[in-house]
Amino acid sequence: MTLIIRGGTVVDATHSYRADVLCVDGRIAQIGPDLAIPEGAQVIDAGDHLVMPGGIDPHTHMELPFMGTVASDDFYSGTAAGLAGGTTSIIDFVIPNPRQSLLDAFHQWRGWAEKAASDYAFHVAVTWWDESVHREMGTLVHEHGVASFKHFMAYKGAIMADDEILVNSFRRAMDLGALPTVHAENGELVFQLQRELLAQGIRGPEGHPLSRPPAVEGEAANRAMRIAEVIGVPLYIVHVSARQALEAIARARGEGQRVFAEVLAGHLLIDDSVYHDSDFTRAAAHVMSPPFRPREHQDALWQGLQAGHIHTTATDHCCFCAPQKAAGRDDFSKIPNGCGGVEDRMSLLWHYGVTTGRLTPGEFVQVTSTNAARIFNLYPRKGAVEVGADADLVVWDPNATRTISARTHHQNVDFNIYEGRTVQGIARHTITRGQWAWCDGDLRAQRGAGRYLPRKPFPPYFEANRKRKEQAGARD
Repeated sequence: MTLIIRGGTVVDATHSYRADVLCVDGRIAQIGPDLAIPEGAQVIDAGDHLVMPGGIDPHTHMELPFMGTVASDDFYSGTAAGLAGGTTSIIDFVIPNPRQSLLDAFHQWRGWAEKAASDYAFHVAVTWWDESVHREMGTLVHEHGVASFKHFMAYKGAIMADDEILVNSFRRAMDLGALPTVHAENGELVFQLQRELLAQGIRGPEGHPLSRPPAVEGEAANRAMRIAEVIGVPLYIVHVSARQALEAIARARGEGQRVFAEVLAGHLLIDDSVYHDSDFTRAAAHVMSPPFRPREHQDALWQGLQAGHIHTTATDHCCFCAPQKAAGRDDFSKIPNGCGGVEDRMSLLWHYGVTTGRLTPGEFVQVTSTNAARIFNLYPRKGAVEVGADADLVVWDPNATRTISARTHHQNVDFNIYEGRTVQGIARHTITRGQWAWCDGDLRAQRGAGRYLPRKPFPPYFEANRKRKEQAGARD
């Protein structure tokens, strides 16, 4: 298929210029002014719009079995919703049960993902440890293109990784050139606080943030970074929500440690007052971990994004409908953790980031696409508007507005945590692998059109980290 985008302003992480973009057989074939239109090509008139790399959401949970139920968005509905909002790739999570083979879980998730409408990659969680896990991590890296491993420091009694698992897995990741990532919350503290609050009779959604105060995130983030520092491995910290965690990240980076951080759109925009809503359904719809924080933390997170201590934006998209959330009506610790947002992240970041002056258009591209591609070794295939890159593009109208609502979104969930917000900046057209998937309100997503994205280990920052550790050892 041949498609040409005419007359737009190309915006990538470093440049902005007027040009046409020609896409042939799923790749960008030519970029330049006044390109000839090939016979039979589909034409998109970009006019006064921007042409940017499609968004990459590095943190989603489609079809996830969790807390006794399964997330309501599967790999088709979730990726299709992403395309409607300008997101053309996701990195989802394979989460083995304790004692389950990592390879068996990986193949299970690959099967579920065959219905995806956009491209996808996987992080694989390490939820337990023995020699077979050590061995299978190598198989996943070398034979299946997995280049990052996830560690939940929360959820005691289920998938929590204790310090022994962290040390063993971080060392193995270092040997393999794979990037470890962590969900930073002190699981033991959360468990104890949940028990105490329930004993005090606090059973509603308001107990959720009380059981996961900012300090439990700050402690876990600092602990994970110090373990990584000793081992010499780079580290990626998902969904940073608390000032205490951000301060620890900034300190470690100031000391030269290679730490990457992610923030969710929700943690930039929503505060903890949502848990005090008198309507259980509305309050429970916001239950996710880490929880939404007091407003002071939102200000700190925006500053961290502007300062470069936070590198990527994500959604942790993991939807549960009201009947599923109702499992915790009498016990907040049983409310399935998760919220949506894969369809809305790009517009939210443009509206609250670019139109307010917090981010430039180029910085917007960095934090919604390019940085994720670079950190997780997908660049320049993804996250770039350049010849040879995959034709994953969004034609962006920076002035148009839309009002977010569960009545009109494409996510398979009955609630939207951004309900009623009117945002400026929308995807007019979304192209995935050169195919027109979203056309000004017309969703053309194709079931199964997405492809798995194998990734190579040893990205450049890994080599830099090895050299830094060797130099430190030589000084000692």
